[in-house]
Formats: sequence, structure tokens, C-alpha cells
Amino acid sequence: MQTTSRFSVSARCWLAPALLAIFVVAGCASAPSVETKAPAPSTVVASPTRVPDVSDDFDRSEKFARWVAEFSTIARAAGIDEATLQVAFDNVRLVPRVIESDRAQPEFTRTVWDYLDGALSTQRIDRGQDKLLQLRPDVDAIAARYGVPAEVLVAIWGMESNYGSNVGNIPTIDALATLGFDARREEWARGQLLAALKILQNRDIDRAQMIGSWAGAMGQTQFLPSNFLAYAVDADGDGRRDIWGSVADVMASTANFLARSGWQAGQPWGLEVRLPPGFDYARADADVQQPSTKWADEGVQAMDGAPLPALEGSSILLPASARGPAFLVGPNFRTILRYNNSTSYALAVGLLAQKLAGGPAMQTAWPRDLQALSRSQMLALQTALNVRGFDSGTPDGTIGPATRRGVRQYQRSVGLPADGYPTLDLLQRLQ
Repeated sequence: MQTTSRFSVSARCWLAPALLAIFVVAGCASAPSVETKAPAPSTVVASPTRVPDVSDDFDRSEKFARWVAEFSTIARAAGIDEATLQVAFDNVRLVPRVIESDRAQPEFTRTVWDYLDGALSTQRIDRGQDKLLQLRPDVDAIAARYGVPAEVLVAIWGMESNYGSNVGNIPTIDALATLGFDARREEWARGQLLAALKILQNRDIDRAQMIGSWAGAMGQTQFLPSNFLAYAVDADGDGRRDIWGSVADVMASTANFLARSGWQAGQPWGLEVRLPPGFDYARADADVQQPSTKWADEGVQAMDGAPLPALEGSSILLPASARGPAFLVGPNFRTILRYNNSTSYALAVGLLAQKLAGGPAMQTAWPRDLQALSRSQMLALQTALNVRGFDSGTPDGTIGPATRRGVRQYQRSVGLPADGYPTLDLLQRLQ
């Protein structure tokens, strides 16, 4: 997914600092792959509606046409030729559902185990293994060239588009023009739209085939246009970088992005671990990084008792409180976060790749009795923490590093494991 609906390499949120996001449980959850399975129930807070006036649509269409004309002037100054502008904008249209999706604020969030149940479904694992068998020689060659395991590339492919079967159906030019016109993220959308025009001008893809998500992410591994320009690769030698129709280009482009984003060849993304009795859960934090040898000295163990892999700058990840599984994650986990800045997504990629490579499934059960807090409940939690003097930042209904710090401080004050995980019980105690 690439995201942020997902912004990522895609339009999800990978641009935010990865270290600050390692413990965001539900993540940006805009990964296109997760949309291919049945979503958890969600409620979107809707604005009061009124009967639309025909003149409203006409007025908006006129304003959109003016916006496109003004942007065309900027694009010409940036080197976009008239032929490209004509192809891109002659039939450009405003897409209302793009604006609706961008502004939607789900009231109910998903737990990490709900996310992973779909991401690691038997069907997805089986299909990924079949794809890996079919493509093994070519993908292995790409893996060797970029130093990124074939299983990781196929796992991202599976997460982003269900192995190419769900790349989205919204014309990228229309989506980005709509987002730019809407003005909520105009500056960002203008930059991505200009990048999309450069892709058309380079003749990598025709406008009709340049499709993707509502947020502008494109192709089988959901690249934003700017990331396409920076990282896409013509691996099949046909003179075009085609992440829509060429699996070779898809795999090589994804590998190139990861390699240039800091992937360290020969290192795992991480592994499930067993924490020692008395472990200080407050140290399960993205900011606490040290060599895996030091974690081993503190009693952290691999589930099978084998020595921990050599990982510099590794952290303990607790995605579902002290009651759930624990993971030791290293630099390559953070690199996956740069692709899509969601902990749930990065964990899904790592665990799916592990299964595709014939590795073990997770051994620790999820605490499925815990309920995810809704946005309004999270807002109430943040407000209550602040009132009690446990600074959780400006209340916004979403979990972030400041909220986790506030939760940890409160948990310590009442003698609970300071894992920073917000629960309904915690909210009730505060209230």
C-alpha cells in the first residue's frame, strides 16, 4: 500500500517518521490488500445532509475546470508539454467519492489481530506460495540483485494488490486532480499530480491504464507517482517502467525502493520472542534501540530457544499489550514502515514473508477479549489523561507516541504493566 489511504510508497502515510509509528497498533490500515477481504464493521461520522441543488454541481464543475486550467499553467512552467496536458486533462473529471474517502473518519478502529487474520489468511498464504513457485527464477534474480528476499517482495505484492488482482480502478490523474482541487491536501496533491504528468510524458503508461486507489497510489504494489519516478525500474527491458502489467517491473521496482530506503541484506525483519519475568514493558518502545545481544543478556529469547539473530538497533514490539505476542524488530522492519507507515502492515508483511519461506506461524495467542477503543473513546481517554496530569498531547482520537507515553505514566502510577496499550478497562479506571 503503499500508502496514506493508505499513503506509503503509496499514498498512505509512510512519510511520517518510521520510528514514531512502530507501535501504532491498527496503523494507517489503508493497505489495499486489506480491503480485499471482508472489513470489520465501521461507522463513519456523517455530516448533516441536504437536498443538493443542480446549481451546486454546475458551480463546482466550473471551479474545478478553473483549477485545472491554473494548474496546467504551472505544469507548463515545470516542463510538461501541450500534448501531455491535452491527454491528461481533456476529459479529466472530478470524482466525489475521492473526497468522501479522504474525509472519512471511521469511528471504530480495528485490532491488530483482526487486520492480521485477513492479511495472513490461508488463501493468501497458499496463493503467495503458488506465485513464488511460478516466478521463482525471475524473483530470485531480482532478490539477488537488490539484496531483498523474494518472499518479502511477494508478501508486499500480496498485501498491496492481492498479487495483482486488485490494483484499484480510479484514474490516477482524476484522483489527484480531485484531491488538489479539494484543497485539504492541495500542496501534496499538486506535487503528485505533476509527477503523474511526467510519467505520462515519459510514455511509461497510457492515461487509460494509469489507475489505482482513491489516494493516487498506482499499480500492483501501489506506488505514489513521486515514488514511481524515483524508484520504478524497467526490469523486462521493453523501455517502459510498467508496474501495472509487468510482474518483473513490479518486483524490481519494489526491491529498488526497499534497497534504497535502507534494507540491510542478510538480516531478518525480526522475530517473535519470549520476554523474561519482570521485564519492564515501558522499554517496549520504538525509541529504545540496542543490539540484540543486549536484549539476550536481559533474558529475551527466541521462541525456539535459538540464539537471537544479530540485529543492531533492535527494539521490542508489543502490538497488543503485555498480554499479547512480543517481537524483536530491527532496521528492516523500519524499512518496511517506510513503504507503509503502519505497524500492522509491516508486521503482516514480515509474518507473511515468513510463512512463504516455510517458516513458523506465530505461537503466542492474541488477547482477543480486548476491544479496540473507538475514536470517541480514545478522545475521552486522552482528555482524561490530560486532566489527571498525564500528558497525552492534544486530544485527537488517534493513538500516537504522546498518548502511549501518557498511558504508560498512568499505568505505572496504579501499578499496572506500563505497556502503553489503551484499553476499555483503562478508560473506565480514568473516568
